Amino acid sequence: MRLLFLGDLVGRNARDAVAAQLPILQEKHRFDAVIVNAENAANGFGITPQICQDLYAAGVHVITTGNHIWDQREIIPHIERDHKLLRPLNFPEGTPGRGATFIETPRGQKILVVNLMARLFMDALDDPFAAMDKLLKFNRLGQDVQAILVDFHGEASSEKQAMGYHLDGRVSLLVGTHTHVPTADARILPKGTGYQTDAGMCGAYDSVIGMEASLALHKFVRKMPGERLRPAEGVVTLCGVIIETDDKTGLCTSIAPLRAGGVLTAT
Repeated sequence: MRLLFLGDLVGRNARDAVAAQLPILQEKHRFDAVIVNAENAANGFGITPQICQDLYAAGVHVITTGNHIWDQREIIPHIERDHKLLRPLNFPEGTPGRGATFIETPRGQKILVVNLMARLFMDALDDPFAAMDKLLKFNRLGQDVQAILVDFHGEASSEKQAMGYHLDGRVSLLVGTHTHVPTADARILPKGTGYQTDAGMCGAYDSVIGMEASLALHKFVRKMPGERLRPAEGVVTLCGVIIETDDKTGLCTSIAPLRAGGVLTAT
């Protein structure tokens, strides 16, 4: 299978860029599934039901999120009905929504998509390592499902790397999100799991992690409340990873970073 994962989508410009570029990428690469982290899609903070529908119409199969999932209040009732919209798996029991979902390709292959959130420098959620062990006990790669993709939303590179080795050989891809900066370490781990510490964002990189630089600078320099942060204008770079998996084992056979448009060097 060939799978595309796009990192944190920031604001309307990024949504428009994904809607415009995804059909072109799909025509070129023939992805079996497209997964997008869109927790910053609603003006930089959260996601709305309408944005979900727009992304599905553009060709997205599953939407992952992170610590901004609840920023738009209307998403709370919606997430119970939308089985393709995920919040982190390791939220406490009873939290609305789900942290994992299954999709099926036209060829009948079953893909498990999982959303996790780290704990270092983040909200103190339940243990993500234990949550994954519990989930994978009944969803074995190459047996119960043909591919498993995990979005690990977190701040610390060390925690993401640790999760990569914890899941090595048990999932097809472990990719990090949240920092909005693509890392240069896309590789296949020793037991066959594709890995990248952070996919980067889909947004304007002439910014501070997607937000207008002047507003972010005010907060750092003045240390005083200022105007609310808003997504930067400008040309959007799409960032993510493309992987191919073995049809029998579900393990990763190739992984490559995607950087398209904008100011970063294209791949």
